[in-house]
Amino acid sequence: MSVRFEELAWRPTPIGEISLRRRREPRLDLDVYEVKLDDEYLMSSLFTAGEVALAELGLAPLSGTGLDVAVGGLGLGYTARTVLADDRVGALLVVEAIEDVIDWHRRELLPFAAGLATDPRTRLARADFFARVAGGDGLDPDAPGRRFDAVLLDVDHSPAHVLHPSHADFYTPAGLRRLARLLRPGGVFALWSDDPPEAGFEEVLDEVFPTHRSHVVRFANPLTGGESANTVYVAQTSTRPDLVEQA
Repeated sequence: MSVRFEELAWRPTPIGEISLRRRREPRLDLDVYEVKLDDEYLMSSLFTAGEVALAELGLAPLSGTGLDVAVGGLGLGYTARTVLADDRVGALLVVEAIEDVIDWHRRELLPFAAGLATDPRTRLARADFFARVAGGDGLDPDAPGRRFDAVLLDVDHSPAHVLHPSHADFYTPAGLRRLARLLRPGGVFALWSDDPPEAGFEEVLDEVFPTHRSHVVRFANPLTGGESANTVYVAQTSTRPDLVEQA
């Protein structure tokens, strides 16, 4: 039997103190891994349906093989692992602002994410996703202007509830247009949110992308015995290169 509680990692960062902890959940007889930023819970291995759905729904509209995918926010790794489970994916760039989070995976502190960091298709980049988009050089620090078939983002709680004020500009028409320029024709932008679909953000998506859809992902909550839900927004660029250039 494992110990009841263990803090596996802790570090102060520019946006707060981030920690990884493992605790035993006796009601479910399993170990739960959690990430906290100061006193806020960012993610838990108990609730992963939304992170998995982000990858599945984000890749679903795409066709072909050798897909080039970027994930913003590494976290516990569920989105990245689900991307790698798709045999059509040829390359995965994970953009993570906090070096310690990358280190958790390289040290294999998360047994359910074993192999993510060592998969030959994966590269973990220490960079600020929002700053990279705003800067205009693209998400890949080693390949300015690199375009992707899909960009999947899971960092903030929602477009209206951001972890840091500097992220807010990304969720505006100007911010999403900068992101759209990093997508190939027919490319997909998908976003996880902990809140219900927001009409205001759907209007922003409508300004930038020719098609988009808000998916409500429902899942059982073993702690309450009820149901919880996340939202996954999926938006797609035009298949016409000339229209993508104008985004």
